[in-house]
Amino acid sequence: MLAMPSLPLAPSPFVREAGYDGTPVVLLHSSASSSSQWRALMESLSAQHRVLAPDLQGCGKSAPWHFQRPLRLDDEVDALAAMFERAGPRFHLVGHSFGGAVALRAALRHADRLASLTLFEPVLFSLLMAAAPDSEGAREIDAISRHTTQLLDAGQLEAATEAFVDYWMGAGRYASTPEAKRPNLQAGLPAVKGHWQALFGEPTPLRAWASLPCPCLLMTGERSRASALGVAAQLRQVLPSLSTVDIPGAGHMAPVTHPEPVNAAIAAFIAEHDPN
Repeated sequence: MLAMPSLPLAPSPFVREAGYDGTPVVLLHSSASSSSQWRALMESLSAQHRVLAPDLQGCGKSAPWHFQRPLRLDDEVDALAAMFERAGPRFHLVGHSFGGAVALRAALRHADRLASLTLFEPVLFSLLMAAAPDSEGAREIDAISRHTTQLLDAGQLEAATEAFVDYWMGAGRYASTPEAKRPNLQAGLPAVKGHWQALFGEPTPLRAWASLPCPCLLMTGERSRASALGVAAQLRQVLPSLSTVDIPGAGHMAPVTHPEPVNAAIAAFIAEHDPN
């Protein structure tokens, strides 16, 4: 019998590391970003932990998704397999936005290894569309995902970047960004099309996360978009051993715009639930 051909795997990602001892902490970044968003938190945690922060596919120094089918969250988790092995038998997992959605999927596959799970507004929009497809949040995220995808397909990278940045960070934010910094924002946008596919196409039902055995922290921004808050509201119903933190005055990008209170809350939660 002929062996079935194996599915192609994405190259292993670039991984930023800090610290040497203590329970490892894995940090997963948002869309159109990279592991560099976690530099301050890595420095804070590295005195007590080994910290691993990968660039997800198509972000930072990692290769893009290039196979001829839609991206899935499982593809991101598969690409991180070697990094999760390096994290050892027990680790803390932290994810923001798209990285939070990847963290949710990874948590199910590595549930027995998690010391804790921390999520800042994981944008798993399949949960929102299943529960409240006619809500304000569902309507607006459907519109912006379609709009940015159409712009990317038309080769209008800067227009797609402006629409994406302004949706998550406020109208006019891209225009107010110094021109020298705009190429860095644009560099992450091609991956966003695949992220939309993965976030809307994830088939795992909400009830699956009720089985997680680890303590969970769910963080939100006081001024975040209805779409992200709608997903958080769904997860709040099922995540076990749940603590919640709302960052005053902050929006969806609080890990970048308000790093001090966000990082302090993450560090305190990890310290409270560290097995060492």
